[in-house]
Amino acid sequence: MAHHGKGKPPRVGDNPVFRRTLLAFVLVLVALMIVAPLVVIAVEAFSRGVGYFAASIADPDTRHAILLTVVTALIAVPVNTAFGVAAAWAITKHDFRGKRLLTVVIELPFSVSPIVAGVSYLFVYGLQGLFGPALQSAEIKILFALPGIVLASMFVTAPFVARELIPLMQAQGRDLEEAATSLGASGWRTFFSVTLPNIKWALLYGVVLCNSRVMGEFGAVSVVSGNIRGQTNTLPLHIELLYHDYNAAGSFAAASILAGLAIVTLIAKVALERQGAGRVQRPSQLAGADSITPEVKP
Repeated sequence: MAHHGKGKPPRVGDNPVFRRTLLAFVLVLVALMIVAPLVVIAVEAFSRGVGYFAASIADPDTRHAILLTVVTALIAVPVNTAFGVAAAWAITKHDFRGKRLLTVVIELPFSVSPIVAGVSYLFVYGLQGLFGPALQSAEIKILFALPGIVLASMFVTAPFVARELIPLMQAQGRDLEEAATSLGASGWRTFFSVTLPNIKWALLYGVVLCNSRVMGEFGAVSVVSGNIRGQTNTLPLHIELLYHDYNAAGSFAAASILAGLAIVTLIAKVALERQGAGRVQRPSQLAGADSITPEVKP
């Protein structure tokens, strides 16, 4: 245990009373803000018994909402993953004009309200929007259909993968890629053999966060979907609809699915953080990275 020298004031938090008070304050907040809502969801979901819970999940509208949410995630997450990797590669491995502007644009969805994003899609793809008349004449439906839901979900989750990869790839530098290229490796070979092994945990970390946000997105999707029961309602929208129909037990039964997803996401997040994801590696951790550089014949 470290001892303070004579005349030196104690560090903040050394007082046992302060530590216990701070810990109690944090535990109370966690209990009120995180644990209590999860407990309420579980209790209310089974308030009418297991049979009613199963019937609520098996309801055709609920099943369609779950299916639509999963389909949206299966489309939006891979696209945003490819976008995040490409954006991080461009920003960290190349020099070009507008790099700083591109970084700002990638972060833009975090500064814009999801509802505002949804309304902006109305002005672009709606009947009175920029491309609305052309889409209508071509009989292409974007809004109040799956494409609009996917676009809105992609917008709000676009930064998740890129923001996890950019700091890590900046810390790693370009030396390994340049060495592989100088030995004759192609761009794809360099990416899969050198870059990807160094970023895999951060990439998975970003994918997990992106998937969780896509499945739980409400604001932007509520604007572009039209809230059509059994057709364009994702799971979060369906939960609100059930609650407004005074079907609290069914609403909480559907909400338990999202709560379970949140718990799985949290477990995956902690597991990936233990593997080094979600934080920038120190130079000392990268010192042995050259051992994974593939042997490339010129």
